[in-house]
Formats: sequence, structure tokens, C-alpha cells
Amino acid sequence: MYNQYVFLACCISLCLISCIDIEEEQSFKNPPNILFVSIDDLGPNLGAYDNLHIKSPNLDEFAANGMTFRNTYCQAAVCAPSRASLMTGLRPDSTRVWHLGDKFRKIHPDIVTMPQHFNKYGYHTVCIGKIFHNYMPDSISWDEPDLRPVQYLRPEWLKRDGETFYVNEETQRKQKIKRDALVAKRPNYYADGWNNGPAWEMEDVHDTLYYDGAQTELAKRTLTRLAEKEEPFYLALGYFRPHLPFAVPKKYWDMYDRDSLPLARNPFVPEHSPIMSMNSMYELRGYDGFSKLKHPTENVMAEDTARILKHGYYASVSYVDAQFGRIIQHLKDLDIYDNTIIIVWGDHGWKLGEHNGWCKQTNFNIDVHVPMMICSPNQPNEGKQTFGITELIDMFPSLCELAGIEAPGYLQGTSFVSLLEDPEQEWKSAAFSQFHRRPKVTPDGKRYMGYSVKTIRYHYVEWYYWDNEAEERGAYVTNELYDSKADPDENRNIAGIEENNGIIIELSNQLLDGWKKAKPADFR
Repeated sequence: MYNQYVFLACCISLCLISCIDIEEEQSFKNPPNILFVSIDDLGPNLGAYDNLHIKSPNLDEFAANGMTFRNTYCQAAVCAPSRASLMTGLRPDSTRVWHLGDKFRKIHPDIVTMPQHFNKYGYHTVCIGKIFHNYMPDSISWDEPDLRPVQYLRPEWLKRDGETFYVNEETQRKQKIKRDALVAKRPNYYADGWNNGPAWEMEDVHDTLYYDGAQTELAKRTLTRLAEKEEPFYLALGYFRPHLPFAVPKKYWDMYDRDSLPLARNPFVPEHSPIMSMNSMYELRGYDGFSKLKHPTENVMAEDTARILKHGYYASVSYVDAQFGRIIQHLKDLDIYDNTIIIVWGDHGWKLGEHNGWCKQTNFNIDVHVPMMICSPNQPNEGKQTFGITELIDMFPSLCELAGIEAPGYLQGTSFVSLLEDPEQEWKSAAFSQFHRRPKVTPDGKRYMGYSVKTIRYHYVEWYYWDNEAEERGAYVTNELYDSKADPDENRNIAGIEENNGIIIELSNQLLDGWKKAKPADFR
């Protein structure tokens, strides 16, 4: 009898083990897909972020079905450093990518990016559009790198940024003449010389005549193909708009009454801000009619020009919103929406006349504050928001956790998955950003590095001279302090007020302690 019980117990145990093995095998066979959506130059300018004037119905609906992060910050308010950071899980002083010309793969040949890591766990990785910095697609990271719509696959365009294409034939002709002249003078001209032309265009054409519409169709075809594969996919889709130039179909411009759009409520340089704190707007100066644009401390833009630029930015956001909506619907049509983790993010903010400036490239809140939204299978608290401080660098470990794969131990971000379960819990005490101010764009001709720490209540920045040869900070220069409660637009630097010395010492120490000590208690 005893032997019969032992035999029965062994059979039951084997059955249980077999069932567990089968469940684990089935679970492994059906891991979630990843749709990783970047929207270039998109600050928190969406209805989901309380912008009552912009039209973004698809992104707003997505937010209503997922989680919206209201206090997310980039690690550097310019494309290449921000993207290198979030894609490697390392902060700018670790990647050594501080401005557009720095190439992380040249600096760290063996670094493992997020898609490379997912590929190790069986994911088929695909890149469409701008994920790294434009013509730096980093082919090592992908099974299918740098997919482009067929009409843009000309050999002479391979170094051309996706945002530089216009529809108007006369504009194209003039752009090429200027481009050829620029490249003749300097063969290694930035973006192969194509980033010139008018700052806006509004042709009455189908969405697919502009680049983002064309790559949306490519993404839909790619998703159809990937849905047939046995392995899960990691598809990164990088939209170029609302990056300059604001070239999108006329119908998106027609969605707005230009004269009713409110202009920036603080079109002035912050009081007592140091000279290196503002960008020189050199990005906008590259477009027709803006070559003589001066530094914000000297320049005042005409109201009609400010209005058309803001109109163009809003139209561009609405255009990308429509493309995103088509992608979401296609996922549903393919019946893979419910098994896909979808995350949407902007790589940095963008000034629309605030601080008398345009574009990005500062440590001000308007440039480091970014949107981030996620919807994942079986996600708790759908349609919720969290005001816990998060950073773009947190995406790498978070997606690993959601996908059920191990995150690399060296990552410098923190998984935000706990916030999906409890959006109101106490979270990070601060976010960290930095910006490298180069001599050719600084009014005093000097080189600086500004380090930023953002808490719920305050935003503090320290500026140092920067030794570009040694790649290290030099002597301390000055600081900035903004009270985010009393002065959310950061219109007055209060670092020089004696009564704030205590909070400055506290924030300076927090900046020195860095990101590790700012992590939630359970992650330290």
C-alpha cells in the first residue's frame, strides 16, 4: 500500500511539473510584442497634458486607455544625447554623448542597446524612422535596421534626415541648389546639407506624400509581416514631425484658426538668468528668412512670424497624431493589439516663444519636460495618470520587466512598473538632466556644462566651465534656482536671494549625490 501511495504521489508530482513546464513554455512562446514610438521634438503639447488648444485625439485616446506620466524628463534636451541615453540605459556623462556630432557607437563599440538586449531574448527587432539620431541608425542594434519607404531609398539620400523633404517642386529645386553649394564648400556638412529651405509648408496633398505618412504605410505593412512570425517583435517607429520644418498637409493647418492660438505667456528671458542658460536658436536660423535671428537676449520675433511658427508646430503634432491613430487601428485589425506593449515618448521639449526662444537645447523645464505614455497587456489602472517623477532612461528597465526578461544590471534608470500598479505612491525624489553649451553658440564665446536636478518643488542648475579635450568639468561658474510652485514658467532665477541659501545647499548636495540616491527607497 505504501508503495502505491509513493507511486501515486510521484505521478501527481510529475503531472504538476509537466503542467508547470507546459505553462512556462506556452508563456515563453507568447511574450508581448513591443511597439516603441518616438515623436521628435514633442513636448507635453497634447490634450492629455491639458493643452486645450491642440488637436491630438488619437494620442489622447491612447492615454485614456493606458498610463500617462505627467512628470517625465529627458537627460539632455537635444536629439542625439537624449536618444543615446535612453537607448543604452546610460546617462550622458556615461555615454559621453553631449551634442549632435557625438556618436555613441564610435565611443563605445561594444555597448548593448535596448533592441540588442531584447534580441538576446528572442525578439525580432526592426527600426523605422528616427530612433537614434537620424542618419545614425546603428545597424548593429537591429535585425532589420533603418527601413525606409521605397521612394526615399535613393543612394544620394542615405545621409539625409527624414524631416528635410518638401513636396513643392520649386522648393525642392531651390533646396538642392543650396545643398549642393554647402556640400561643395564642406563635404561633411551636417545632415549632408539638406537641412535648409522654408521653415513651413502646407501643400494640399495626401498624407503619404510627406515622409511620416509614407513611413506609416511602411510600418503597417511591416506589422502585417511581423504578425505572422512565431517570435515576438520589437518595432521602433520614429516620427520626424513636429521637428522643423513644419511641412505637413494643408488639412492639418486648416484644423486651427491661427489668430486664436495663444502666444507664449512669457516671451522674455528669465530674470537674472545667466548668459549660457539660453540657446541661440541656431536650429531655426538654418531656415529661409531666419538667418539673421539673434540670441534671445537681443532678438524679438514679430508676432505674425511667431503665430505661423506655432501654427505649424500644432499642425505637425496633429499630422503625427493621425498617423499614430492609423498604426493603433492596424494593430487591432491584425488582432495583436492586446498582446503588444505600446510606449510613446518625446525625446525632449520645445520652446514656442517661451523665454523669448524657439527650439530646444536648454536646461529649462520647458525643454527637459517630456511626454511619456504606455499601454500594456493586462495593465492595471487604465486611463490613470501619475505625477511621480520619471525619466526617459527608465524605459529600458521598465520594458524589460513588462516583457518578463532580465534587465542588465548596469542600467542607470529605474523601472516604473510599480507606478502602473500604484500611480500615487512615493517615487523618485528628483530627475537629472544636463546640457553642453559650446563656444560658437554662447554669446561670451566660452564653453560650459550645465547640470540640472528637478524635484517636485524646485529646479536647480549648476554651470561649470567645460574642458572639451579632457572631457571633464572645470571650475564652478554660477547657478539657477526656480520655484516650480510659485513660478512654474521659470521666469525668475532666485538663486541670488540670500534666504534661499539653505535650499540651494540642499539641492546642490542632491545634484552631487546623483541619480542613485534619488531612486525610490525599494530600489536603493
